[in-house]
Amino acid sequence: MRILHFFKTYYPDAFGGIQQVIYQLAEGAVQAGVQVDVLTLSAKNPQQTYQIANHRVHTAKQDIYVASTGLSWSAITQFKALAAQADVIHYHFPWPYMDLVHLLVRPNKPCVVSYHSDIVKQKYLLQLYQPLMMHFLKKVDAVVAAAPNYVQTSSVLQSLDREIDVIPYGLDEQSYRQPALATLNKWQSTLPEKFYLFIGFLRYYKGLSFLLDALKNLDYPLVVIGEGPCEQELKQRAEKLQLKNIYFVGPVPDEDKNALLSLCYAVVFPSHLRSEAFGMTLLEAAMYGKPMITCEIGTGTTYINIHGETGLAAEPANSDSLRAAMQQLWSDPKMAVQMGINARKRFEENFTAQVMNQRYMQLYQRVINGYNN
Repeated sequence: MRILHFFKTYYPDAFGGIQQVIYQLAEGAVQAGVQVDVLTLSAKNPQQTYQIANHRVHTAKQDIYVASTGLSWSAITQFKALAAQADVIHYHFPWPYMDLVHLLVRPNKPCVVSYHSDIVKQKYLLQLYQPLMMHFLKKVDAVVAAAPNYVQTSSVLQSLDREIDVIPYGLDEQSYRQPALATLNKWQSTLPEKFYLFIGFLRYYKGLSFLLDALKNLDYPLVVIGEGPCEQELKQRAEKLQLKNIYFVGPVPDEDKNALLSLCYAVVFPSHLRSEAFGMTLLEAAMYGKPMITCEIGTGTTYINIHGETGLAAEPANSDSLRAAMQQLWSDPKMAVQMGINARKRFEENFTAQVMNQRYMQLYQRVINGYNN
């Protein structure tokens, strides 16, 4: 079997949740004896083919980038050639240009779509794109979401009038190296013994402004890993609120991130918009046996984090609700420990890379069999 993944960005140009999922799927398939190609756009390294771990990556030149969508003339030709060699084409949604390429090339191959997220921000452009989007999603052989509650709350998925497969994302624990003692000691000497941890790109939908407001007059220690367009605004907000225990540590190497996951009291993930479709950080928190605080936005964040079992769910964009959740968890260490144990158990049962890969391999075989029949 040969699989072709197609998405707008990939390693090493971009390191996000979708890129991580593609990597895990590619490497898992290779271990099962499958050949894997990834086709992506790149403004930095166009028209190249290179190896990442055990799979091949092909880059097409990104000619235009508008409304979070990369466009490329050469990608059409490259996609056509790679699709002709593939047994299954695996698309990663959303990316409107991808739908257009599929329509232009019309690959005579079984096609799977991982529906990672609704389009939330570009509402007006969505109205123009919607006919193409619906045609694309109705014609492919399988559409996959990562959480059952996302299917239930997505107007697009609900309107497709077809079965949606649900395969949660998973992580390979072996790829997370144990931090060195010196790294652990470095952070222990720098930070308070007990702290909340946030990990993520500092974007508008991450809800960090509400989190900072929630900490007013509490000032629990909070470590923020990440960078992004909202960074300066958040630092100014923390200063205005006179918060003394906020540690903006920027992007850190994986070993340091793993150390902070090991040391933290709990992970807080206050994303308040559906742009946050799953939350790979929460999988990391569950893997490390940490309780979580999330917001109920009808996406994978509260599929990973079950309110009252693995952590607490607050109301979105509600600082008072976030504050109450943080106070409840902070003041009850026994409950926090038990929730962390529950989170770890749920991770082992539902969110390992092995489970994800096995289910996708079964799906690939199913669509191949259905296509040939």
